[in-house]
Amino acid sequence: MIRRIGFLFLAALLLAGCGAKKKRSTAQREAPPVLGTDSQKTIHMPRVSVAGGTDLYPMPEDMGRFEQFPITDTREYIETFSEIAQYEMRAFGIPASITLAQGILESGSGKGELTLKTNNHFGIKCHTGWQGEFDFHDDDSQGECFRKYNHPMFSFRDHSIFLTTRSRYDFLFDLAQDDYVRWAQGLRQAGYATDRKYPEKLIALIERYGLEKFDAEVLATGQVTKSRPFKEPRAHRSQTHRVAKGETLYAISRIYGISVEELRQLNGLLDNIISIGQLLQVKGSK
Repeated sequence: MIRRIGFLFLAALLLAGCGAKKKRSTAQREAPPVLGTDSQKTIHMPRVSVAGGTDLYPMPEDMGRFEQFPITDTREYIETFSEIAQYEMRAFGIPASITLAQGILESGSGKGELTLKTNNHFGIKCHTGWQGEFDFHDDDSQGECFRKYNHPMFSFRDHSIFLTTRSRYDFLFDLAQDDYVRWAQGLRQAGYATDRKYPEKLIALIERYGLEKFDAEVLATGQVTKSRPFKEPRAHRSQTHRVAKGETLYAISRIYGISVEELRQLNGLLDNIISIGQLLQVKGSK
């Protein structure tokens, strides 16, 4: 729940009743750096409005150092992050049950090696254009590049933005927001994971822990977006992809929803060998 990680919020913007307590915990962290008043500023991701006119909640203040959140088991993970998943659902339309199930699965309930060293709860790789911190981890290939965050809530927000700004996930947002079965199947179809049993694993987690109740709670309020606020215009989407360390032709094909054979034809490749920094055409001319 948000109370568990509330010491990194400006309480006046979230829970006025708990303001004094949270302000004390923030003040105890460390003296502000030389930047002065700028260091006291709450960091916000891009502002959008959700149904009912409520702005997105502020992101936690970045204290400039890596924050760890030790989790003992899956139920504690749900207790810690369920409310955040519901906020993301209100703002971006992604079912909270799906966000939580993906977080549980991808992060090992917050205890996985990658998550412990990067706060990356969704296994999001660096991909072209990522300018934040990163770390390397063995996944489909050795030493793949993964995004790194100082605070797990940045990971939850990046997950929402990741799904709402890539065209291959567009069809998901035409599904009912309480249809977690089709959302789980759609994520696999769009290439989010290479595991053929990915949908079944998500569905099993949702049903085992009753995560669908978090969707119902959000939908009951009527405060949930029906649009994708950061969707990039199709005409501006990149037609090329620069190969990063650890990427394979198959992995790149899954990112853009095309086959390996199509990639080879588009780029005149005789085999599947590619090199770091190589620029690949990923979509045909329109």
